[in-house]
Amino acid sequence: MSVVPGAPAHPAPVDSAPVDPAPVHVRPVTVALDLLGGDSAPGSVLDGALLVADRRPDIRVVLVGPPAAAAAAMAERGQAGRFEVVPATQVVGMDEDPARGVRTKRDATVRVAARLVRDGKADATVSVGSTGAAMAAALFTLGRLPGISRPALAIVVPAAAGPVVLLDVGANSDCGVDLLTQFALSGAALARVRLGLEHPRVGLLSIGTEPGKGDELRKAAHAELGRLPITFVGNVEGHQIPLGGQVDVVVTDGFTGNVVVKSLEGALTMLTGALLTAFTADDSRRSAAKALAPAFSEVAGRLNPDVLGGGMLLGVDGVAVVGHGSSSPEAVAHCVAAAADAVVAGLVPQIREVLAATSSSRTVVAS
Repeated sequence: MSVVPGAPAHPAPVDSAPVDPAPVHVRPVTVALDLLGGDSAPGSVLDGALLVADRRPDIRVVLVGPPAAAAAAMAERGQAGRFEVVPATQVVGMDEDPARGVRTKRDATVRVAARLVRDGKADATVSVGSTGAAMAAALFTLGRLPGISRPALAIVVPAAAGPVVLLDVGANSDCGVDLLTQFALSGAALARVRLGLEHPRVGLLSIGTEPGKGDELRKAAHAELGRLPITFVGNVEGHQIPLGGQVDVVVTDGFTGNVVVKSLEGALTMLTGALLTAFTADDSRRSAAKALAPAFSEVAGRLNPDVLGGGMLLGVDGVAVVGHGSSSPEAVAHCVAAAADAVVAGLVPQIREVLAATSSSRTVVAS
């Protein structure tokens, strides 16, 4: 185990405020929102933007998409002229090759949104369209942070004993040891900013907790993670992600991480449906359900995928959040809020600082 000197082996979770004082913003955080991303765009995206406008006066949403479509959608909702619209007429479809689509479609919404961040006209970008396209646009336009060969997509899982950062969840299916070390460093930085943990505990997802468990990649990565200046707790198993309490950041490859996330979502949907069926099976259970409804609603609300805030693309030189293609307006709103909060908390500068501090002992392998 590699522990930062002076750090407790199992630090207690603290409030969600950033560890370091957040930069003072004298203006609202501007978020460039891809209007054409997602299965129900532009309607669900605009509805999410309206939720943000009503709830968060500290966030300014700029829509990126066809002006005529944006104007029509706002007019339908009685919100004509509510948002600034930056023109973009193309979209990279879910069935397209992401890199090729971003390269050939210079006017694609994800590319224009990333360009706004690069040019200082927006502080963050959000899309609930193609994950690959959002990642490619961020890479091509914003570039990588020093020490990063490929960025990772990270989410915060609302675990039972406290939230857990999980990465990669789909950006990189094939990973080597160096990528997993990059994920560990950037994931720890996200846990500091998003969860307020000064020394987050980092674990490597494997099939057993013993150091020798797992495939050759996991065995080699275990040794490398133990040399990093992080609180590395060794291997962790899948059940520790939804339970929480033993680890704060779980590192894995994008293929495995994506399977884990979708399995968790499916299990939650199944469990919720089974409980509702059981509670409404007969009159006696229905009365019990009424008594338990407040507690059930509270738990279901905490575990609702809509409030996860999307996946944070870690390792690009800017704040980029990617949500599910099936995102509801509520999910879109939480993605935008997560992006703005990451800007205020200084997520990118903190990741840059962590990577710079370890660059002398690491050799980044391009992929």
